[in-house]
Amino acid sequence: MRPVRRRHLPSLGALATFEVAAKHLSFTLAAKELNITQGAVSQQIRLLEKALEVDLFIRKHNALELTAAGRNLFGAVAAGLDAISAGLGMLQPETQPETVTISATNGMAAYWLKPLINRFRADHPTVGFVILASDEDDTMRNYSGVDLSLLCGNERSEVGEELHYLFPEVAQPVCAPAYLASHGPFEEAASLNHANLLHLHERHWSADAIGWQPLGWEEWFRAQGTRWERGPSSLSSNKVALLIEAALAGEGVMLGWQHMVNAHLADGRLVLAHPAQITAGRGNFVRCQTAALQRPAVARFVEHLLQSLKR
Repeated sequence: MRPVRRRHLPSLGALATFEVAAKHLSFTLAAKELNITQGAVSQQIRLLEKALEVDLFIRKHNALELTAAGRNLFGAVAAGLDAISAGLGMLQPETQPETVTISATNGMAAYWLKPLINRFRADHPTVGFVILASDEDDTMRNYSGVDLSLLCGNERSEVGEELHYLFPEVAQPVCAPAYLASHGPFEEAASLNHANLLHLHERHWSADAIGWQPLGWEEWFRAQGTRWERGPSSLSSNKVALLIEAALAGEGVMLGWQHMVNAHLADGRLVLAHPAQITAGRGNFVRCQTAALQRPAVARFVEHLLQSLKR
């Protein structure tokens, strides 16, 4: 792409629209984030391509791809907008409220993130938090206002991002002490078929913001060399929070994700019903926007988050 003199630069708005569209590889999702119509996004991109005299996207039937020129411009624009954002944030650092915006799934937000925030705010009471939690909206992690995203899978970072590995996705059977005393012990894996197994519904795994390989009772029993008999259950739900609350109430045994139930295990409200663990081989990550890390509140919270894992 030929050099462009500064006075002939396209509008900042057009470049910002391009950056969002390139990030999503979707004019529709870009329009949703920018709160404009899909047609307006498409028109701005066409005008930008005309001004630069180069194609930025390869338009397919149901998908977009960046051209080589588009990839180069995306990296440059993302870095430039990050620098502008950081510079604007430094203009009045004393008068702007300190806020950290984080996206996560519902269970992760409620049972891992919120306790972490509570501990952080004990030392930093002036820092506020915005938690955007959803199992349904996969694009929330890419909204321009999000500083940090909690993700699960096999993630990679993009231009303008920093990625930190947190912990593996591990689950094992847990229940309330009273339930284990009344219905246990469950010494053999197969004996859990006689317990009331609180079951994470398959709808959970097909949610837009999840869509991961299932990690449920069928997989746990198979990993122990036996079979889940699918007996009657008092509760099956696509919401992890409902299962945790039912387990705490002594209603049965749930397959508890370690990072969500560790606090309850530590305080004795839950105990292991069986020691065998299961993992799907995926990990949990925090994805940080590089520009956001220039803000002291965000940087301090990320440091707090990573230090908590060492402890």
